[in-house]
Amino acid sequence: MNGRGGGGGGGVGVVGAGGEEQMEMEEDGAGLRARVAAGRKERVVLMWGYLPGVSPQRSPLLGPVPVRLPAAAGGDGWRDVCGGGCGFAMAISESGKLLTWGSADDMGQSYVTAGKHEETPEAFPLPSDVAIVRADAGWAHCVAITDEGDVYTWGWKECVPTGRVISDQSSGGTLEKDERQSAIAADQVSPRSQVSRTSSGAASGPSESRGTDDSTKRRRLSSTKHAPESSTSSDENLSAPPCVVTFNTGVKIMAVAAGGRHTLALSDLGQVWGWGYGGEGQLGLGSRIRTVSSPHPIPCIESALYSKDRPAAMKGNKSAEAQISKVMGNCVKAIACGGRHSAVVTDSGALLTFGWGLYGQCGQGNTDDVLSPTCVSSILGVKMQDIGAGLWHTTVPKLVDASSLENKNARAVSCGARHSAIITDEGEVFCWGWNKYGQLGLGDSMDRNVPCSVPVDAYHPLNVSCGWWHTLVLAESPT
Repeated sequence: MNGRGGGGGGGVGVVGAGGEEQMEMEEDGAGLRARVAAGRKERVVLMWGYLPGVSPQRSPLLGPVPVRLPAAAGGDGWRDVCGGGCGFAMAISESGKLLTWGSADDMGQSYVTAGKHEETPEAFPLPSDVAIVRADAGWAHCVAITDEGDVYTWGWKECVPTGRVISDQSSGGTLEKDERQSAIAADQVSPRSQVSRTSSGAASGPSESRGTDDSTKRRRLSSTKHAPESSTSSDENLSAPPCVVTFNTGVKIMAVAAGGRHTLALSDLGQVWGWGYGGEGQLGLGSRIRTVSSPHPIPCIESALYSKDRPAAMKGNKSAEAQISKVMGNCVKAIACGGRHSAVVTDSGALLTFGWGLYGQCGQGNTDDVLSPTCVSSILGVKMQDIGAGLWHTTVPKLVDASSLENKNARAVSCGARHSAIITDEGEVFCWGWNKYGQLGLGDSMDRNVPCSVPVDAYHPLNVSCGWWHTLVLAESPT
């Protein structure tokens, strides 16, 4: 759910790859071996936090631990990290394999990963001739982009649109077939009631809420909860196998972001598409439509330009409208999904948000839901580069003012369920927020309300991506 700028799981923002990096991403495993032989440092993935299936004891990792590549990977290496969702993690190999691990099938999530209760990543069963270059995960669904701009998605059935099914996971094959999925009931319940339980017995998940005396907040919270899933339900009933998402002819997707139950995709022309659950406006279509079963274009720039909240004095004033258009930009360059809200950054650096606003996560200065993409006016003069969104938070219109970040600039940002992480220009990792499961990587389980430096030894961090309760960092090895 980190909301990639490409997404968080808990979900995507991470600064997109530049020209040199993009060329590297297009190379295969042979290219990796050639670069290593030529002296380029090996890339590693570091992980900390909680993944239920990583160890028999299911204990959190309180500090950075290198993730092992599967033995079958041969000379393959790491390309990028994708965070993951609730109880599972994802990363991409140099050869374009999507590697997944940490699944927890007793919580109804085994269908999002290749292995079950394993700490060693396995390649997710996608067609062998596709190379994945971007990916993201929501609470219990995944979405990935190939090097040709095709989009694959799978997992929780409500989040997977009608499309061409490419694999029959029950038999482990790669049979291609056309299939129309059955219509999803408007009040479909979530897998295991959206709650997973740790070894300590503490429940946590997207439905989790804090006690409050505010009757309005209680009412709004309860209206979004779901009944417990029947104990007889199975993964097969809850999940959908991988399918190719169908867009309009000529649309090439460059970035994806997955929220709790919705997904955004960004085309090479800066158009945003969305599907899944939209009950709080997180699909930006101007309504509380509960389920969108196929990708729909989201009029981000248009909604921001012609919002009903625009001052009346500006309406019909061509000069004022031209200035607003310049400020808003012409297209979207980065996207992110939170639990039930969304955010996009335009080419002019404007930040637009939409969706659930109960905790101020839309940055509009109130707790109202936002049904259409709306400019965060309080930071309109600050040119945004990227965006990250968590379960109930975003990058908010307030400068993170901490002595630990003095004279430092962030070049990558990501949000987990209730924690945040950045990488600075100098290659340092900082984390802050909720730390019950060690997701800050600081060696303990104490929460932090200011960014704290994560000790990563001699590794040089390149990218960061947060899952719901864990954090992944792509880094170069010191040797």
